[in-house]
Formats: sequence, structure tokens, C-alpha cells
Amino acid sequence: MKPFLFLGTRAEDPAADGEYVSVLRAMGLRERDLRRVRLEREPLGPVNLDRWSGIVLGGGPFNVSDPPEGKSDVQRRVEAELGGLARLVVAEDFPFLGACYGIGTLGVLEGGRVDRTYGEPIGATPISLTEAGLIDPLFSALPARFEAFLGHKEAVARMPDGAVLLATGEACPGQGFRMRSNVYAPQFHPELDAEDLCLRIDIYREYGYFDPDDADVLKAAAREAPVTEPPRLLRRFAELYAR
Repeated sequence: MKPFLFLGTRAEDPAADGEYVSVLRAMGLRERDLRRVRLEREPLGPVNLDRWSGIVLGGGPFNVSDPPEGKSDVQRRVEAELGGLARLVVAEDFPFLGACYGIGTLGVLEGGRVDRTYGEPIGATPISLTEAGLIDPLFSALPARFEAFLGHKEAVARMPDGAVLLATGEACPGQGFRMRSNVYAPQFHPELDAEDLCLRIDIYREYGYFDPDDADVLKAAAREAPVTEPPRLLRRFAELYAR
């Protein structure tokens, strides 16, 4: 089997390593089958799609809607590299799953807009599949309605031209979309379980996602939340595209 490529952008080692382990677990893969590149540490370089079964992009604290003057050199480089990769995978209709930061990466293509209109606080939220999501080869692995963990400052306000809405929620209508046949962007985090989310709450408590004084309350709520289904999305991605 050709390996999958995992792209991370988290500078904090516990968050970066935890995310990678969570994605490995959810996809049912070994490390040799999911090769990791930490973009905050090293340039992506040219990507030969023929080497890979598919590409998974994780989340992170970068936001495409951050004010330009507030973006670091690393963030600008990562955005430029991912923008080029996004255009390539859409042009080739290559298997791609970008969770959370993938919305920002894909959502600005071809007439799309990503901004702060539909940000959501960290925690669990109910998500519903659209009619298109119910019959989509990937998203149909999920129930028609399920709970998922998320936390994001930005979201897609206008989907790219030709994109198909697959999942929606009350506070954020764009919880997942597809471009062409094989390029996907869920807003929620399919890799997370409660303990994963609690780790991120500890790591990102000063990053503006929530009031730091609320950390213990948020962790208690996460441990009570009925979030069980989202990992199916990653497992199905691996099943559909391993080659």
C-alpha cells in the first residue's frame, strides 16, 4: 500500500504528537502508512501525488482570516504552500481530507470566503448530514445526526464555487463540504475523543478560544459529551483510498 501523507501545523509538541496519534488510531494505520510532515518546522516542498494514497491535513492555531500584519513568516509560508497544494489536489481530484484548518485552506478557493462569522467555542456540538452527505461515499459513514468536538475562530461563510455541502450545524452552517469527488473539508475534528480535547484545552488555554478560567468546566463537559461517531470519517477515508 502507498502511505498516506499527514500534514501538521501545531508548534507545541504535545498537541502535534497527540493529533498524529489520534489520526493514526482513527484511521487504523501504522506510522509507516501515515507519514508526517510538520509544516511549522520545515517547508513542504514539491508533492508528488503518485507517491501517496491520499493526504490528511490536521488543525492548528493558524487562521487564514488573521490580519495580514499579525501573521508570522512561518504562517505566511504555510498558507502559501497549502494554497498551492489545495489547487493541485482540486485540479487532480486527489483524495484529500482537511479537518478544521482544511476549511480555511480549501474554503478560500474559487469564489469561497472564510471569515469570523461562524466561529464556535471549544466543545461538543450536534451536526447533521445534508441530503448530499447522506449519500456521499465518505460522509455516509456517519449517522444522519451526531455529536462532534470542535473549536474554531473562523469558518466558511461562502463555499467555493461547485462545492457540495455535506454537513451542517445550528451555529455554523458549513460543517463539511466536498470539492469535485475526492476533496473534503470537515469543520469538526474527526480524530478527537474527550481526553484528546482536554489536552488541547490545557495547551491552548491562552490562545483566545475560550476564557482561561473556564478550562475546568470545558474539560468536565467534554468528558460527559456523547462523542463517539466522528472517527468513522477517518477510518472510511483510509478504506476508500488506500491503494
